[in-house]
Amino acid sequence: MLVTPFKKDFSLDEEALRRLVRRQAESDITGIAPLGVTGENTLMSDKEVSRVVQIIVEEAGGKKPVLPDICLMGTKESIERAKLYAGLGAEYVVSYTPYLVLPRPEGLLQYYVQLADASPVPVILHSSKSRTGVELTPEMTAELAKHPNIVATKDGKKDLDHLAKLIYLTRNDDFLVFTGKDTTAYPTVAFGGAGSFAVAGNVIPDIMGKMLNYAIEGNNKKANSLHIEYYPLFEALRFESNPMAAKKALELMGLINGSLRPPLSSLSEGKSSQLNTILKERGLI
Repeated sequence: MLVTPFKKDFSLDEEALRRLVRRQAESDITGIAPLGVTGENTLMSDKEVSRVVQIIVEEAGGKKPVLPDICLMGTKESIERAKLYAGLGAEYVVSYTPYLVLPRPEGLLQYYVQLADASPVPVILHSSKSRTGVELTPEMTAELAKHPNIVATKDGKKDLDHLAKLIYLTRNDDFLVFTGKDTTAYPTVAFGGAGSFAVAGNVIPDIMGKMLNYAIEGNNKKANSLHIEYYPLFEALRFESNPMAAKKALELMGLINGSLRPPLSSLSEGKSSQLNTILKERGLI
């Protein structure tokens, strides 16, 4: 889940974004997923969102698929954005459950069916009730998994029982289950899931790629070793409110200046100090 770098005046830092994307494109990660919560999508204009996708597609150069998040409430607007992303070269679209409006379950199902029917590229579900107020249950996800243009889910729940049920209910469909949390990335693959959309992929893209590839290959000893070594970092990158810690880590590493758009603010001094120590202990700064 890629951050969106801004300049000190909060304008889009295109040069820094290009650097980050090149770093991702040359790493062991599988794809580049911008414009979710980590990417501050809802704090950006439509023009800026389009520009971010354009830059990422250019810099990725076909080396990695680009999977931007829609992050909109309305069905019509989401369809328009899916078509925009596809037109700019994105290979997939990710779509958060519509937030704030709190649709009933049948409305939520129809949202995804109508989006998938109209989207020129495959759709990945994105559920995180703590962010949106609504949740795709495992049963709802399993129903949507049968749609030919809905290919995966990114689920923000850390509950391993929940993730295991998602994997079990969709086991006979051509459908992938990803976690949205770094702390459950390796366990999800061990359950039979596909991997994670990783905040830590901003900071340690090669490590995240290697850990998940080891797990997928069945090399649990190596995968678990990396999971244990970097677990403190996985937790630290969720300090306070995402993407505060991810941007602070990249700032400490000299990759971006760390600016966040208001009302987001910088990571607190105490948490920044903890993060600094974790990064130093792992030779990242």
